[in-house]
This record gives sequence, structure tokens and C-alpha cells, in this order.
Amino acid sequence: MIEMIAALQPLVVGAVLIWSARVKLVSRHAAAAAHRSALVRLVGQRRALPAYRLLGGVELTLGGLLLLPPVLRLEAVAATVLAAGFLAYLGYARRAAPTSSCGCLSARPTPVSGRGLARAGLLVAAGGLAALATTGWPDALGDRPVAGGAVLLVELAAVVALSPELDRAWLLPLRRLSARLTHPLRGGSGVPLLATVQQLQLSDAYRRVAALLRSDVREHWDDGEWRFVTHAARYQGRPVTAVFAVPLADPEPGAVRVALVDDATGHTLLGLAGTAPPTGGRLAVVPV
Repeated sequence: MIEMIAALQPLVVGAVLIWSARVKLVSRHAAAAAHRSALVRLVGQRRALPAYRLLGGVELTLGGLLLLPPVLRLEAVAATVLAAGFLAYLGYARRAAPTSSCGCLSARPTPVSGRGLARAGLLVAAGGLAALATTGWPDALGDRPVAGGAVLLVELAAVVALSPELDRAWLLPLRRLSARLTHPLRGGSGVPLLATVQQLQLSDAYRRVAALLRSDVREHWDDGEWRFVTHAARYQGRPVTAVFAVPLADPEPGAVRVALVDDATGHTLLGLAGTAPPTGGRLAVVPV
């Protein structure tokens, strides 16, 4: 298995190098990316773009050699040295020019981060494995195509996950989809949770128990015309839950009610603002 993985590393490193070279050689924003990078500090403003282009040419040449069989050990060693140089450069950039952009896999401004350093470290390891390979990647894929394809997918996914400059292509859409599916700021009524919290924080009920609260919002759920919002609290030396009842149809802070519920017994210890919330004397605090 290790021999197969080692034989496939030239494909991983070659693909990353060619992608990186594309940014430096083809992108219309290459000049801006070069001048935002730490190359300005290393070689000066005038030489930053030529150095950026030269690096792209080296990446393109070496990446092409790694993708085209047969892969020579010298090519794998050169890729390892280049990846180690990337790692050293990123470490220097983070220390000497922390506001500079990576300029690695995208022309988009992206500060050097731990993820970028981890990606460079991954490429160093991949290049080192490639140098140890005893067979070429065509033989490795020919013998075990499914396993080989899975290895490549996992490694390339790791490279993408460790590339902040690519977040816009996959992570942001994923977060938007998650927000659409889970509605993190909404309860079942469609009333934003933020609006509920603002209403209760303006209420007299909240002010009267604010000194007892020990947490931010822990849980919330809707029951009929009410939204219940809970906080951890302490009352007379015992742990309790402050349960606020906020009417969904009445935006007035004066309509908010609160009860303190003993965490050990579930009994309501104190109800303020008229009466306890409309679930009776014993309140079961069950999250949804």
C-alpha cells in the first residue's frame, strides 16, 4: 500500500504545481498578487513581478515533468526541495511581512496562515514519498485503480481544505447551504432569534434577573404563541435555569415573562413579570 501511495505522489504534487503556475503566468491579476506578496520585501518592488513569473515557470516545468511518465527520482527530489522552499518562504512571510498575501493558488488577497503552512508541509511529505517510489504512477493506477483513485481524491481534497484562497469556491457555498437548511437565527415561527433576544434584554423581567445569569442563550424553542429562551443562572446558591417566555406576536418588552427553574428538581422557584411562563408550576426544559 505504501509503495502505491508513494508512486501516486508525483500526480498530486504535479497538479498543485501546475495550478499554482497558472495563477502566476496566466492570471490577469498576477501583477497585483506579486506586489501584495512578501517577494516585495525579499527582492524589492521592481523585481517582485519578474520573480513571481520566474517561479511560475519553474512550477510549470517541474509540474509537467512529474505528470508525464516516467518520473525520475531527480524530479521528485527537486519537487521536495521546491516545496521545502515554499514552506520556508511562507514562514518568513508570516514573520517578516504578516500583512502580505500568499499568492500561492489564487491571485485573491489571502494572508499567510497556518493552513497554508500545513499545505506546504503536505507537499514536502508528498515529494519525499515520491522520491522513495520504486514504480511509476501508471503501474500503480493500473494495478489498483479504485484504491489509487481514492488516495488521489483524499490528498487533493486535503490540499483544497488547506487552501484558504480556495474557500470561496467550496466553503462559502457550503456555509450558505447549511444556513438555508438549518436557519440558525430562526425558530419555527420565522421570527429571528436576534429579535427575540433584543426584546427580552430590554424587558423589566430580564433586568430583574440579569445579575443571576451565568451564560448567554443556551437553548430556545417555540411553543404555540411563545418563544422560550434559556440561560444558566444561580439562585440562592443553587444552579438554576432562567427561562424567558417571549410572545411571538407582541414586540413589547413588557410582555416578557421569566421563571427560575431548579436544575435538580425541575420545579419553578420564582416567576416574575406577572406570572410564570404559560407552562404551569412545573416547567420541563427540553431543547429542540
